[in-house]
Amino acid sequence: MSSKGGGTALTRRNYRLASDTDKPKATGIVNEKLLSDYLHQVFPSTKQGPVLASLRKPLGFQDVGAHLESLLSEGEAAEDGTDRPVEGRLGPQPVVLDHTSGFEGLLFVDDDLLGVIGHSNFSSIRASTCIYKGRWAYEVLISSQGLMQIGWCTLTCRFNQEEGVGDTPDSYAYDGNRVRKWNVTTTNYGKSWAAGDVVSCLLDLDQGTITFCLNGQSLGTAFTNIKTGPGVAYFPAISLSFKESVAFNFGSRPLRYPVDGYLPLQNPPTSDLTKAHKLLGYIKNVLSTSIDAQEDRLLEQDCSVWRLHGEPTVLITLAHIFNRFAPLMCKVYLVEDVLMNFLLGILEGGGSVDEHQLIQQLLDLFWVLMEDYEVSECLKQLMMSLLRAYRFSPIIPDLGFQIHYLRLTTAILHHEKSRKYLLNNVLFDVLRSVVFFYIKTPLRVKEAGLEELIPTTWWPTHFDKEGKDEREPEDESADERLRRRAYERGCQRLKKRIEVVEELQVQILKLLLNSKDKTTGEASRYIFLNKFRKFLQENASNRGHPTALCPPEYMVCFLHRLITAVRASWDDGSRKSPSSEEAYAPPQLFYNGKVDYFDLQRLGGLLSHLKKTLKDDLASKANILIDPAEISAAAMDDLDEDEESGAAQRPFGAAAVGGALARPSWLSSPTLGRANRFLSTAAVSLMTPRRPLSQPEKVKIRTLAVEQRTEEDIEGSHGNDGLLLGRPLEEPHQPIADKSLLEIVDGIVMMYNLSVHQQLGKMVVVSDDVHEYAVALKDTEEKIARCPASRPDILDELQKSQKVFAEKLNHLCRRLAWINATIYSKEKMLDVFWLLCVCIRTVEHADATGSLFAFAPEFYLSVAMNAYSALKNYFSPANSMEELPGYDETLTQLAAILAKHFADPRIVGTDIKDSLMQALASYVCYPQSLRAVERIPEEQRVAMMRNLLAPYEQRPWAQTNWILVRLWRGCGFGYRYTRLPHLLKTKPEDANLPSLQKPCPSLLLQRHMAELLSVDKEMAASFLNSVLNQLNWAFSEFIGMIQEIQQAAERPERNFVDTRQLKVCATCFDLSVSLLRVLEMTVTLVPEIFLDWSRPSAELLLRRLAQLLNQVLNRVTAEKNLFDRVVNLRLPGLESVDHYPILVAVTGILVRILVDGDRQGVSRASSVLLSDPCFQLHSIQHLLGEGGPASAASVTSSTARPGGAPLGSGAAATAGPSERKHFSLHAYTDYISEEEKQKVELMLTFLTEESKQAAASTAPTSEDDLCPICYAHSISAVFKPCSHKSCKACINQHLMNNKDCFFCKATITGVEDYSKPAAC
Repeated sequence: MSSKGGGTALTRRNYRLASDTDKPKATGIVNEKLLSDYLHQVFPSTKQGPVLASLRKPLGFQDVGAHLESLLSEGEAAEDGTDRPVEGRLGPQPVVLDHTSGFEGLLFVDDDLLGVIGHSNFSSIRASTCIYKGRWAYEVLISSQGLMQIGWCTLTCRFNQEEGVGDTPDSYAYDGNRVRKWNVTTTNYGKSWAAGDVVSCLLDLDQGTITFCLNGQSLGTAFTNIKTGPGVAYFPAISLSFKESVAFNFGSRPLRYPVDGYLPLQNPPTSDLTKAHKLLGYIKNVLSTSIDAQEDRLLEQDCSVWRLHGEPTVLITLAHIFNRFAPLMCKVYLVEDVLMNFLLGILEGGGSVDEHQLIQQLLDLFWVLMEDYEVSECLKQLMMSLLRAYRFSPIIPDLGFQIHYLRLTTAILHHEKSRKYLLNNVLFDVLRSVVFFYIKTPLRVKEAGLEELIPTTWWPTHFDKEGKDEREPEDESADERLRRRAYERGCQRLKKRIEVVEELQVQILKLLLNSKDKTTGEASRYIFLNKFRKFLQENASNRGHPTALCPPEYMVCFLHRLITAVRASWDDGSRKSPSSEEAYAPPQLFYNGKVDYFDLQRLGGLLSHLKKTLKDDLASKANILIDPAEISAAAMDDLDEDEESGAAQRPFGAAAVGGALARPSWLSSPTLGRANRFLSTAAVSLMTPRRPLSQPEKVKIRTLAVEQRTEEDIEGSHGNDGLLLGRPLEEPHQPIADKSLLEIVDGIVMMYNLSVHQQLGKMVVVSDDVHEYAVALKDTEEKIARCPASRPDILDELQKSQKVFAEKLNHLCRRLAWINATIYSKEKMLDVFWLLCVCIRTVEHADATGSLFAFAPEFYLSVAMNAYSALKNYFSPANSMEELPGYDETLTQLAAILAKHFADPRIVGTDIKDSLMQALASYVCYPQSLRAVERIPEEQRVAMMRNLLAPYEQRPWAQTNWILVRLWRGCGFGYRYTRLPHLLKTKPEDANLPSLQKPCPSLLLQRHMAELLSVDKEMAASFLNSVLNQLNWAFSEFIGMIQEIQQAAERPERNFVDTRQLKVCATCFDLSVSLLRVLEMTVTLVPEIFLDWSRPSAELLLRRLAQLLNQVLNRVTAEKNLFDRVVNLRLPGLESVDHYPILVAVTGILVRILVDGDRQGVSRASSVLLSDPCFQLHSIQHLLGEGGPASAASVTSSTARPGGAPLGSGAAATAGPSERKHFSLHAYTDYISEEEKQKVELMLTFLTEESKQAAASTAPTSEDDLCPICYAHSISAVFKPCSHKSCKACINQHLMNNKDCFFCKATITGVEDYSKPAAC
């Protein structure tokens, strides 16, 4: 067995303890006197005190064993008494959680019976040992900051799913989530806790008091005069809600915050602890003593310069020490208290980790002089202790504790053999090693020292009328500028200290990604890659079990450190290959079966389906043959997964009885990352997963299990492409980097998709809180300035509010500085941008493979869209996207992907299609991204517009419609607003009203749309018919819903309208308005679609358009109508429902066809509009606030109807004049231009005149001559061959969906014009 990492390779068998036959040989290493002096120097006796060298008994290797035993046994008899049972305590040692009978509810408990996670509403568990006398303590390591009650209870306490520790008379608890203490009743107590805190629970039965401490600081006495006496004994206990988690320390490890006078519940191993300290002292003596054989003397030296050179005298001496030291180092208490503190002391002098070679030498000794199982257990316990110490250390300004523990972790992982053992067996299998890459955010700013680090805080104080921060430096006062600069300097100081921690974390990952350490077996990188893939599998396969997932806050930090380390490794190894700036995942990873994507969805559907349908393409394009047996096996596996997914939906209690729950790998215990015990009140069972996580979910004939892959399987060899098997012609012959790095990059993208993006969105809430409090503070200060001197009571309350807001802002600004440094810094933004570029390049390369694009996982498109969203929404205003390198080019590339793939037939998933559509809709909202869309090749732009203009049937058309509307907004009639004008009139002071993006119409894309609709007559007709159909549906649904709302409002009893119904109602209204705007856009860009009756469907489309416009106008403008009454209710949720949006949209269409068109078009439009039976002139007059008795005549093609009462007169009885004002375009001068108003007046004058002429010239029509379908128009068409008749409008509309006759159901073969024969 060899060892590398300390410099000298040694084998265990060369060094044995000396026996009698070895004495002459052993003592001949150095002369006997020098050896005796050396051994006395290493093993000094404490009994005799200083003795002259000449009077000491000679000591040789034959005597050193007995001498060492006598030294270790000194004082042992006196110390033995400390290990005897202590009065006041009952129960077994060691103390653990009572997993047999002392629990209620559903719980997961770690293997060591110290970590626990709740798996039901409110679960409780107690310890196995109780106390009845004395002063005792235990610690709880808080892993999640949710609802928990921690404390003490007696055996008589009975808990359930609603009542836990502290809810019964003889139980007492502290709840740091709600900052309260509990004993039947509850009162305020203590401080709020956070994940990573340590709670100490102290019980003094001599005084009858209970006290709690948080991170070593006493929170004060919580309870006094507790019940004591015969028969009363208290157990440590906890109640916790679903997903909450903690780990207990009853004394199995040194208490992090021991309190004088209080004993831990579990006895410390005092005797072993004394021996370990003595033996460690002897090791230090060896390290500080060197033998000068030539001069026959001993020399003192600095321990840090000691090297393992293979001197037999030194090695045999160390072998005697390690013969007794090694068994002790398998105990967690001794590892943490003795070994870890010793190793940390070596690094205390500072300097780089590489400078401290002593740790490497010691690890060499461990592997040489300890048995394999001993060194393995020692390293495992050492890493557990380091991780626990790192995670639960308090935050201080210089992050000294975290740096200290990370330095030692790095030093240990520098040792090659130790690193590989830990990678293979500990870091991902036993430990939550991802914790090492997490930097927790302090919730208590004062305790974290941020007040000293950032003494001056700053927040925005200038806001525009929409409540947004105005970042104009010239508007700042001198004082504000000084404060902002001081705050920025503080943020930079904090960032530099955090960067020290991040650099150490990256160093750890660089060690794990080492691909050249092959002298002791497989390189570290390939071990890490397999473990990393298994880690992703666990998190991807347990989406339905939140307790089994890695916490997203850990994932965020792990992702950023891994990106930095991977890019460094990539660039170090790519002297001839492209740099990491050009990284992407080659498409063959997706279909050659070398990388398992678990059950994640592919763009083309199920993998088994794709292998069946695209097997010929795989053979021709990638030279990959699919074995039929593999297809059938995959199909059977899919069926099996369906059964499993059904079982996963059963209640957890039922699953617990059979013991089939999936084993969670991310429990909160800071000791172990896994729990193998599932506790249920109904049953207790060891968890045995149906499919072990060590095997992939699907058994693929051509795929190895993740942990079985070797370097050759990944990198390939002669004639073997490894991961890149099946290279398509479009891909380069030489891989762009090591294939292992390509798979890690692929895993990074998957990790971002699993939970990182969601976490980035959650952390923005702190920035939002700062903005809200800043607005509230500014508003309060303005009120204070306006407060009259005669109202000191109001002034006092305002000043109190001002103080509260200012204190909260100071706290939040310091927290925000921490979050900006750890999550939203410039470097983190560049990481996300790099990830976006990786996804874009990967999608482009996969797209080039044609049909094989369907094999690509959906998450590449999802991450591309989400990463862009994060860059745009989460990292600003601290950082700006415009500053990113290649920003414009990347925007254009992403625009091309969205434009091409939102209607790609190779993509079948509904969710990913919706996401692509929504991303494109968001893209065209902003000027920069819209310009990017305009920069893509013309062919792609035209194809995108063609897909957008597809008929609105059997597809999610709403998003398509929003996209077209956004391309038009800013060009339509009165359509230039950023906030709904009617809201600004009713609530001008409300800054929280919904705001729209500033209009940024695209004239280029409008031109493409006009060309397509003008040239392709069939497409234009089908598109517009579908738009009119959806408008008819949306507006009808809206009217039906407001009828229900009005009926509910008129009932005498108090009724509450369902908020969901209000939301749907508002959505239908918004859809109606947007569809009208698309019609306005179409009639403006391509008026001939409606007005050029040489086109086949023009007349029909115009009649349908007129019919719908008249219906909308009549419903919205009728006197005392339903629409008015619902609008006047001002219901929350219906803010967008008002006259302005819909009437202005209708007006824009009417103006275009009646005023802006040519003479023939205007004539046709007016003729069709006036001939519609629903036309009422006063609806048009309503737009300008007219409509009195004289002008309220409604004229149809056959008769004139009397007009209604003057507008507003009917409402006078129920509403005051200020509340019920008549709608008029004249009231919106900020949004309606003078030119637009003049056009409306011209339209009204024209229609008034035309309606009078129509009424005068229209002769009465016989009933027999009217269309028997609509009874509104004259018969004008005859059907062939059956000769039935109707008007053209009815038959044309009917033939759009049905070819059978109205009357006889005969198939219509043709329609001819009909004119009534002249009377004889």
